[in-house]
Amino acid sequence: MSARPRLLVLVTGTATEIGKTWFGAATAAALRTRGVRVAARKPVQSGEPGPPSDAELLAAATGEAPDRVCPAHRTYSVAWAPPMAADALGLPPFTVAELAGEITWEPGTEIGLVEGVGGPRSPIASDGDNVDLASLLEPDVVVLVADAGLGTVNAVRLAAAVLADRPLLVALNRFGADPLHARNLEHLTDVDRFDVVTSPSALATRLAALAEPG
Repeated sequence: MSARPRLLVLVTGTATEIGKTWFGAATAAALRTRGVRVAARKPVQSGEPGPPSDAELLAAATGEAPDRVCPAHRTYSVAWAPPMAADALGLPPFTVAELAGEITWEPGTEIGLVEGVGGPRSPIASDGDNVDLASLLEPDVVVLVADAGLGTVNAVRLAAAVLADRPLLVALNRFGADPLHARNLEHLTDVDRFDVVTSPSALATRLAALAEPG
């Protein structure tokens, strides 16, 4: 791996399709407006061709090229877990170490966001998942994106349990006026003692503070 960003952040979710790419991209865009040098990396991605890929969405937010966010050879055109998609396409298997080794950063990057796939235990390579990737990357903080509605407390507790050795920020996506959203926020903060944000702007503020020198 090249020189490490001042703050290395792993972004994962409680499940697939929870909105971690949207939340991460919006956070990156908010950081850029504050003058923070932010970059994003998606070590591997899979999905049907057509809509903008995760790498394209993150690249648009950070001002990078999509192939810089996710190498072209790590994009698999089947909407399955990446190692399963590679196998279905007849492509060689790959390891978590290979994915980690392909992540590089431009000199002077202040905040580097690395987005995993699915939830913490979703397979990301032939020999491991996002928790294994975290073990290799040793991020300064993990951002766990969760939905704000029904089932949130259970989902956050289960996902956080396997990330317990990492500093954790919980990001509630789609947080709004629904009274249940406020109840979930209260429970996660007051009962479970999680550190929770409810918007990309709030997450950008937290990350920018963590990235400040000294």
